[in-house]
Amino acid sequence: MTTISKRLKEARKAAGYSQERLGIEAGIEPASASARMNQYEKGVHEPGVSTMQQIAAVLNLPAAYFYCEDDETAHLLQHFHCLTKADRKQVVNLAKLLAFCG
Repeated sequence: MTTISKRLKEARKAAGYSQERLGIEAGIEPASASARMNQYEKGVHEPGVSTMQQIAAVLNLPAAYFYCEDDETAHLLQHFHCLTKADRKQVVNLAKLLAFCG
């Protein structure tokens, strides 16, 4: 199982979508939506960038979430995505302060 397939399956289940429903809402042809999502989740095929962006939009996640190799970064992106623009700016400024090692 790849990082993308693992995160995709977890995110889909957490959002309460079936493979077919997620695929259809992401713009995949209804006749193949379930099969394609199944292949993505098993790591047989990887969705292209535009397909991943559509899937991410349906799941209300940033597409980058699916590509993160470590869980901490993925969860940070997941939560950051839910913030308002003003709150995001504050988080970025705080991260800059914390990362400064002088």
